[in-house]
Amino acid sequence: MFHLLVKYNGWSPARDSLTRDRVFEYTDEEIAEQFKPGGILNTERITTVPALFLSETSGPGDQNARVGAITRTRIAGKEINIDYTYDLDIPSIPNSTLGKLAANLQVDSFEFTRSHWAIKDIDLFKVLFRNQAAALPSPKVFKLHDLGGVDENLVSVMMPFDPRFDDVYTTIKDTAKAIRLQCLRADDIWENDAIIQDVVALINRSRIVICDCTGRNANVFYEVGIAHTLGREVILITQSDGDIPFDLRHLRLVSYLNNGEGRKELGERLQKKMLSLVE
Repeated sequence: MFHLLVKYNGWSPARDSLTRDRVFEYTDEEIAEQFKPGGILNTERITTVPALFLSETSGPGDQNARVGAITRTRIAGKEINIDYTYDLDIPSIPNSTLGKLAANLQVDSFEFTRSHWAIKDIDLFKVLFRNQAAALPSPKVFKLHDLGGVDENLVSVMMPFDPRFDDVYTTIKDTAKAIRLQCLRADDIWENDAIIQDVVALINRSRIVICDCTGRNANVFYEVGIAHTLGREVILITQSDGDIPFDLRHLRLVSYLNNGEGRKELGERLQKKMLSLVE
């Protein structure tokens, strides 16, 4: 979840206020009840959720939002005073960028033009990191700009280009198709002169990235790093747990045998995992 706080003339650096009748507008009743049970603000619960502070798009304030956290709230007559801090490690985000992400954030367009406080049942950081590749440092061996947004139905597979993995890839494709997801591997596309650019573009567009670490393939580990950097949901699979390097052993993985029975079990486990990520 996250707090969405919008004010006509923007927000002061650390403390500001809103009228009480605008609190928890455009918020589902069940969510509002968690933060205001019986009509009384749960001040402790409020501080556990990240916040997005922005100026009304039609107002005179700075048209750049900041990510932060509410540290304290107090009722003062018809207003509510709010203390907060900004996360200085996260750069400001233009309203125009947030407008493009509105659907992913479950924010209606008119909310950008009305001062109010809403709570959205969305992982704010996941949405921002998936769609802010342009804000990352610029690599020298591939490009991150103009990669497009995330396709919520796309699963990409990173594995060695070896005939021994063809049946594994077929299993993953069939599993994805069964739950109405599209599955692609880098050799399924040819959009750029450099294959690494196709790989990066595919990872960036993917809702889920499945990486087969079998055989400690250097290319696959490189692609795991890219997927993690871009904030994608990564599922690690392997035919041998010993092929997982130390830096990745704290992550959950799916082990499988490359035979008919083993691939069937792999498909069942992947289906359960992918459904949990897309629902």
